[in-house]
Amino acid sequence: MTFEVEQLFSYLHKHAEVSWEEVETTNFLVELFEQAGFSPKRFTQIPGFSVEIGEGSPKIGLRADMDALLQEVDGELRANHSCGHDAHMTIVTGVMHRLKEVQQLGGTVRAIFQPAEELGNGSLSVVKEGVVDDLDYLYGVHVRPHDEISFPSCAPSVSHGACLFGRGKIKGLDHHGARPHQGVNAIEVASLMNHHFGLMHTNPHIAATVKMTYMQAGTENFNIIPGSATFGLDVRAEANDVMDELQANIEKTCEHLSEHFNVPIEIEWFDYAPAAKIDTDAENLLAASIETVLGEPAKPRIITPGADDFHFYTIERPHLKATMLGLGADVTPGLHDPYMTFNQESMNHAIDILTDVCLRTINQRK
Repeated sequence: MTFEVEQLFSYLHKHAEVSWEEVETTNFLVELFEQAGFSPKRFTQIPGFSVEIGEGSPKIGLRADMDALLQEVDGELRANHSCGHDAHMTIVTGVMHRLKEVQQLGGTVRAIFQPAEELGNGSLSVVKEGVVDDLDYLYGVHVRPHDEISFPSCAPSVSHGACLFGRGKIKGLDHHGARPHQGVNAIEVASLMNHHFGLMHTNPHIAATVKMTYMQAGTENFNIIPGSATFGLDVRAEANDVMDELQANIEKTCEHLSEHFNVPIEIEWFDYAPAAKIDTDAENLLAASIETVLGEPAKPRIITPGADDFHFYTIERPHLKATMLGLGADVTPGLHDPYMTFNQESMNHAIDILTDVCLRTINQRK
C-alpha cells in the first residue's frame, strides 16, 4: 500500500490543474477506479466524480478536493499543489481501495472528488449534482501546518472561519495636480476607507479582520489627481453572524463616505466561504478512530482563520453530520507557499484513520 500511495501522490502532484480545469485529473482517477473494479460516476456539469462501495444505510461521504493554485514556482507560472489537495485525493483513493477488501461492509461509503475548493464555491456545484442529498455523515481531511499540530498527531475537527472577498470602485473624475480643490482624490478616499475598516469592532472573543489587500489608482502622469480607484478586500470572521455584521458595516462605511465626498463607491462580494458547522457525533467518532490508529488521544479541535468550502455542505444540507480530520503533517513553510512540503507518511495515517471511522460509523448502529 505504501508504494502505491507514494506513486499516486507523485503523479497527482506533477499533474496539477487549477480550479474548474481538473479534467485530466478526473479522467486519470476515474480510469484508476474503473481498473480496480469500481463504477465511478462523473458529474454532469463540472469536473469531478463520485464513486461508492457497499449498499444501504448508513451512507457516509468522504470528500477530496482536487484543484491546485496558480503560482510562480522557480520562475514559472503554473498550477501547483501547495495546499495538499494532491494528498487529499491520494488519501481518499486509498481509503476506498482499503474498504474494497472488507467483507459485507454493512453500509455505503461514497467518495466525492470535488473541483474548485480554492475558489470557495466548488462544493456548491457538487451539492447541485445531488450526490450528498442521501448521505448521513460526511468526513473531510486537510493536512495541517506544524505550528497548528505536529506529526503524527491528529485532531477530529478543523474549525475554519468564514471568508469573503470584495472588489470595489471609486468612480470620480481626474483633475489637475495644481487644483486639488476641483475634485476628489480617490487615493485619499481609499485610505480613509481602510482607516475606518481598521476601527470596526466586533465581539473581541470572536476573531475577525477586515483588510484592504488591493488598491490601484492613477497613471504615470504624476500631475493628475486620480478621481477613480479600484480596491479589493479580504474579510474573515470566526463565526458566520460576525461575518454578516462586518459585511453590513463595510457597506455602511462605503455609503457614508460616498455621501460625504459626493463620489460613487461600488462594492461587489464574491467567493464567500462559511465558517465551520461541526457535528459533535461525527467529531467524537473521528476522535475515537484517531486514538485507535495512533495509540494516543486526539488533539483538541483546531481553530484556524483559514477557510474551506467544505462547510457549505452542512449549510446547504443541514441533516449532514460532518467534520474534517486535521492531519498532523508538519506542513512547511506553510499552506499556499509555492514550495510547501509535508511529511508524506501522514497520508498512511489518514488512510488508516478514515478507514476506521467509516467502519466505526457503520457499526455504531448495529
